[in-house]
Amino acid sequence: MRELYTDAPSHREVLDDWERTALEQFSEKMSDKTKPFPCIPATIGFSKNQLRYGFIGDPRNEETLYELAAILGKFTRESKHFGPYTSLIIFYQTPVDLKETYTVEDYEQLFWEQLSGLSAVDAEEWPEDIPVDPHHPIWEFCFNGEKYFMYCATPAHVSRQSRHFDNMMLAITPRWVLQEFNKKEKFACSIKKKVRERLTKYDDATIHPDLNSYGSEDNFEWRQYFLRDDDTSLSKCPYHRMLKFLKLDK
Repeated sequence: MRELYTDAPSHREVLDDWERTALEQFSEKMSDKTKPFPCIPATIGFSKNQLRYGFIGDPRNEETLYELAAILGKFTRESKHFGPYTSLIIFYQTPVDLKETYTVEDYEQLFWEQLSGLSAVDAEEWPEDIPVDPHHPIWEFCFNGEKYFMYCATPAHVSRQSRHFDNMMLAITPRWVLQEFNKKEKFACSIKKKVRERLTKYDDATIHPDLNSYGSEDNFEWRQYFLRDDDTSLSKCPYHRMLKFLKLDK
């Protein structure tokens, strides 16, 4: 497990080969001017050096979950010092056998195992103002008392390049970052429009029907966390089912 790193050259010198490669590939993706990454706030956070990076093990291994919990816990405590466009970028060490055999749906299962596992080891109570039912319009994932938007990218995504990365990867954004962004209503609306325009050019797939706005009556945040390569999605959120299993297994 690695601590929270900035993208400073001095930090790159202490990374393992796979970690350095992942960071360099991410940097290329965020700074590509010929094919700009759709999420404009993410590219702003990258350019301002407000993103933080964590490197953890194989997502199939139990100890990897504890590495993720430790890094996310530290980020939760320190994130408000990093800037208004901060997010935590998590790179998983993704072995060749995983890259060659796992489908998008297999990674989807891994993703929900990670989120359910985080909740199972969370020492803090679930925030009182957030429903525990993920099928409620204002539900969102919480950890250490902080509310987060989750994003997952995988090596198996092909048509939806906005969700592709050579390692399994998470981008974890605090709700307060999104709230600050949305305070400037005209600016936020303009950026959101440009994001959708970029998506149509970046992906071979059409914009996924699950992309929506937080709080809307027809929106469920969990559906946006992991988008499949096509327009299909899970009918029910697996979060509570997995969490119940994990707690019974203790």
